Amino acid sequence: MSELVSAPGITVSFPDCQVGAQLPALDLPLDRTTIVATAIASQDFEDVHHDPGKAQERGTPDIFMSINSTNGFIDRYVTDWSGPAARITRVGLRLGVPNFPGDTMRLTGEVTGVDGDAVTLRVLGSNDRGVHVTAEVTLVPTGGNAR
Repeated sequence: MSELVSAPGITVSFPDCQVGAQLPALDLPLDRTTIVATAIASQDFEDVHHDPGKAQERGTPDIFMSINSTNGFIDRYVTDWSGPAARITRVGLRLGVPNFPGDTMRLTGEVTGVDGDAVTLRVLGSNDRGVHVTAEVTLVPTGGNAR
């Protein structure tokens, strides 16, 4: 474990902050309800996230997960690893293939940088068709300096 000082006299330990450390994989089965509910929860009312007919009219076989939902699942994955003593300061992501009902998205991650109290991760989310999302996430201990 690496210890990072978050404030004078307070030390926080992330699970493993060495560059190259792998985060445990997380498999997320995605059904229609999850895709619709997460789109609505993030206030993304675009019809392709809840109306199969409209999604098909736009050229996809079914509804698909929204970028806001993807971002939320990335945040969950990272904070499940880091614990409550961390704060995400930056997320940059690029979408690839869509997530449809019936898919399972597998999230994996790796520590790619440690700079003072900031830890940078590379997170991938994949399904059977390929990479759904590639993200770079930076986090600091709660009370640490945002970068």
